[in-house]
Amino acid sequence: MSESWSDLKLQTAPPAPDPSVLLSVPAPNILLVTINRVKQMNSIPFPVHWYLHRVFEWFDQEPTLRVAVMTGAGPKAFCAGQDLIELGKRDPKVLEEQPYLAMHPSTGFAGMSRRVGKKPIIAAVNGFALGGGFEIVLNCDMSVASPTATFGLPEALRGIYAGAGGLPRLVRNVGIPLASEISMTGRTLTAAEALQYNLINKVSKSPETVVQEAVALATKVANISPDAIIVTRAALRETWETASVERGYILVDERYKRGLMAGENTKEGLAAFREKRKPVWKPSKL
Repeated sequence: MSESWSDLKLQTAPPAPDPSVLLSVPAPNILLVTINRVKQMNSIPFPVHWYLHRVFEWFDQEPTLRVAVMTGAGPKAFCAGQDLIELGKRDPKVLEEQPYLAMHPSTGFAGMSRRVGKKPIIAAVNGFALGGGFEIVLNCDMSVASPTATFGLPEALRGIYAGAGGLPRLVRNVGIPLASEISMTGRTLTAAEALQYNLINKVSKSPETVVQEAVALATKVANISPDAIIVTRAALRETWETASVERGYILVDERYKRGLMAGENTKEGLAAFREKRKPVWKPSKL
């Protein structure tokens, strides 16, 4: 069951509430981030990109949280990309005073599409994942999609391009022929096709269970040593980003190995194995 914020024993303060983003804890150590812009098909205006950037920075630092799940409110859309209506209504005077509101944060679209981060994030794709919405999914660590989910990069159809990191990640995952077709002809993929091309981990049993199944997947991760997850994820992503098998090894060896092996969670994991009991993990200090 989801816990209310008042019941949580958070050790750091989350960003002040924003009605466009709902934060909850549906299971121990798991943060659920819901884009809450149903009338706009969960498209995202520039201030919300920066808000989500702050949310995920806080998530990485909050010791009681180990995994995040990201989804969209309502049954129709995960995220339909940039809020183009807001884009046309921006006040030039405001942009002059706050120029950052005309660009994405360094972590990309929704603070996610170019995020490196420390802890894993799982997408629960409940409907359209288009443009920036698809770019979010492409940079998540794992994804569960509703049977009704649709994926695509329609930017070229509008005279622009997918500039939030999705193009190189799509090429890395599916190869140049299919990536070219998706980005240069406007082809969309169904959930079944996304699974076939290894873009997601699974298709949920029904549209109604997609978040529940994503949380169940996140729980499997949260039940493992948070130190081991941070280090494993770092090695996987370094290899993916650089296309170098050795870089994945070197990163762990140079940055994490000593802290991991000397940490309390490694000692606890080995002791629990020896004593044939369930380990009791502590917040990561890595």
